[in-house]
Amino acid sequence: MSSSVEVRSNPAAWAAFWIALAGLLLMPIPLFIGLILGGGLSIVAAILAVIALFKGLARSGKGIAPVVFAAIFIALTWGGISIGGGIVW
Repeated sequence: MSSSVEVRSNPAAWAAFWIALAGLLLMPIPLFIGLILGGGLSIVAAILAVIALFKGLARSGKGIAPVVFAAIFIALTWGGISIGGGIVW
């Protein structure tokens, strides 16, 4: 008996989502700790988001929603860092 189960999840998208969320939450830590942790995690999440976007587009758009949220979190992290988050807060 064989069953064909279609996998609808995009693991790279979910990894980008959680890493971007962690970067956003760690970014406000002062004295350059947030800059290193939040900024580093957001760069890793951006790379994973691009990979997940191409994977999702190859599967006709399935699993793209976490990538969109990851991109929003990445933008918020980079915006927070640009106004001083992780440095002086």
